[in-house]
Amino acid sequence: MKKAENVDAYIADFPKETQDILNLVRATIKAAAPDAVECIAYAMPAYKLNGHPLVYFAGYAGHIGFYATPTGHTEFAEELSMFKQGKGSVQFPLNQPMPLDLIGRIVKFRVTETLAKPKKK
Repeated sequence: MKKAENVDAYIADFPKETQDILNLVRATIKAAAPDAVECIAYAMPAYKLNGHPLVYFAGYAGHIGFYATPTGHTEFAEELSMFKQGKGSVQFPLNQPMPLDLIGRIVKFRVTETLAKPKKK
């Protein structure tokens, strides 16, 4: 996979079915954090608020990786416990319904938490 210059290009590099899911995740994040700045960071879609990282997501062959840098994972540990996890990441399988409500709640939590920090320059 080539390095994408923006989120549209990133998503376009996946099969249609995965694109549809990635677009749903993207829309969920944007609805929960309308003031976040969308960019590519660490070769994946990323969202920043007031200069601070908010969340990231990435597409893979069998799952969507979601990264809520790590307090979002800690706050929602019980609900995320049914999914495979790594340090600061969770994997949402492509063959299961995407937990969009949970993703939205995690993003809103991260927004509240981030807005309490001083703005980065």
